[in-house]
Amino acid sequence: MSSPSPALHLLEHVFGYRAFRGEQAAIVEQVAAGGDALVLMPTGGGKSLCYQVPALLREGCGVVVSPLIALMQDQVDALKELGVAAAFLNSTLEMDAAREVERAFVAGELKLLYVAPERLVTPRFLSLLARARLALFAIDEAHCVSAWGHDFRPEYLQLSVLADGFPGVPRIALTATADHATRQDIITRLRLETARQFVSSFDRPNLRYTIVEKKSAREQLLSFIRREHEGDSGIIYCLSRKKVEDTAAWLRTQEIKALPYHAGMEAEARARNQQIFIRDEGVVMVATIAFGMGIDKPDVRFVAHLDLPKSIENYYQETGRAGRDGQPADAWLAYGLNDVMLLTEMIEGSGSAEEQKAVERAKLSAMLGLCEATGCRRIAILGYFGEQTQPCGNCDNCLNPPKLIDHSESARKALSCVFRTGNRFGVGHLVDVLQGKQSPKVKEFCHDRVSTFGIGKDVDEATWRAIYRQLLARGALRLKLEGHGGLELTDAARAFLRGDAPLSLRARTEKFHYRGERGGEFEQPADRALWQALRRCRKELADAQNVPAYVIFGDTTLKEMVRLRPADHYELSRISGVGDRKLEKYGDAFLGVIAAQR
Repeated sequence: MSSPSPALHLLEHVFGYRAFRGEQAAIVEQVAAGGDALVLMPTGGGKSLCYQVPALLREGCGVVVSPLIALMQDQVDALKELGVAAAFLNSTLEMDAAREVERAFVAGELKLLYVAPERLVTPRFLSLLARARLALFAIDEAHCVSAWGHDFRPEYLQLSVLADGFPGVPRIALTATADHATRQDIITRLRLETARQFVSSFDRPNLRYTIVEKKSAREQLLSFIRREHEGDSGIIYCLSRKKVEDTAAWLRTQEIKALPYHAGMEAEARARNQQIFIRDEGVVMVATIAFGMGIDKPDVRFVAHLDLPKSIENYYQETGRAGRDGQPADAWLAYGLNDVMLLTEMIEGSGSAEEQKAVERAKLSAMLGLCEATGCRRIAILGYFGEQTQPCGNCDNCLNPPKLIDHSESARKALSCVFRTGNRFGVGHLVDVLQGKQSPKVKEFCHDRVSTFGIGKDVDEATWRAIYRQLLARGALRLKLEGHGGLELTDAARAFLRGDAPLSLRARTEKFHYRGERGGEFEQPADRALWQALRRCRKELADAQNVPAYVIFGDTTLKEMVRLRPADHYELSRISGVGDRKLEKYGDAFLGVIAAQR
């Protein structure tokens, strides 16, 4: 029997895995041999191994460029647990500690060094790079280099200096979200024209997507958590800081362990809350999108949105923070027409160039289209990234196919009302006109005299709002900010007015598909008891070393221990996630727990 390759040997004995997943092996081979690579791989797909393994295989130190302080800390903690010499340089380090890291880097004592992009491009750090032995450069979150991407960071534009100053050092750029335009931007701006491209499937089959219309958003959220994720770790995203604070406070009154996180908080309080979320189990973080990038917590069981994300890229990346361990997880979103209005105002008032605004409008329109979709959510999401798939059977529309009701005639009335009132009023006023209400505003503008006054009395307000939302999603209407911030017809409205474009709305109630608590797949009482005992052991070890529990072992590893009940070090070593260093450090403790439960 032939011996495993050096890469596989490292994977098994350092990281504790028996085989590479997907294209990991080909990526590792490309970079370890000195080639450049562009890697598009979904969150939780194993991007880190694609540069960590080559860095360990090659001579010198791998330099990882990341904008994410939280990720640096987590990755370094995890690597040290594996026995890998790793460090980071960022603003959290005192001067003496930073100088010690720099000394170790130049002396060749490190295998991986994480650094922020703005630090890397300083003359001081470039001079350090010139004196060190370099294994590779890994540019994480590479979409940040693109002005057309969803998270542009100007400092990333300077990273082309690596191609000029260190032409012999392989470079690997990685991202979880990039449409075609963003991908081309990455290639051009990072000088990766000759790099081999690896594009993995964007599918996250363990994620279940559910999108609901806002009615009473807080109560809808609470019902979702109570029925699906009682006691689980989760992230809830809100658009404003005030909403973050209010939602977290309200959830605490409902006896849910919720914490706020946003850029307006004091840095110390923000860091403390993040640390509690990472270290403890069952904590729900309510946050703006400032939170989550680089959070390596694998056991986040749900991500909820109380406001509409700006784009499918944002939505995909934010939902990707759930279920990184491959176990079932939920992505839940509540949205409404007011979300669209607010985001449109933000785009138009941003001061960006018109070309950039046009891109952002198109992205928002695609996001609204996903929300209004009546078919498989996964088909819509993957289709946005240029990938085709079959209905997933694991989203709300697949699990509970909506019954469609034709509202084409009502759509014509809705569009006619926009035209008859002058292409300048908001939905609330338009609905009043359609329903024949003598509101002060209707009287002020004499809209009780237009031909559309009262022609929609047979349709309720919620349905009219849904019709206008659909017409916006399908491009028949657009929002205008001048005047009353209302709606106006587009050329696409003609097809609806002629009857050439039908419009249907879903008729359904929210249903849940209760999955049960974590570890609930264990039917036998003895298995459930062992599962809880192993988790207690993990928590005690993690607390003793002041690291997150998942740095010791992930849930997937513990579940394998329950199923296989290893009796000695060899049997434990065959379990995924148990490498040599962890076997030596923790093997006796976990084997003792298993033996006590026999």
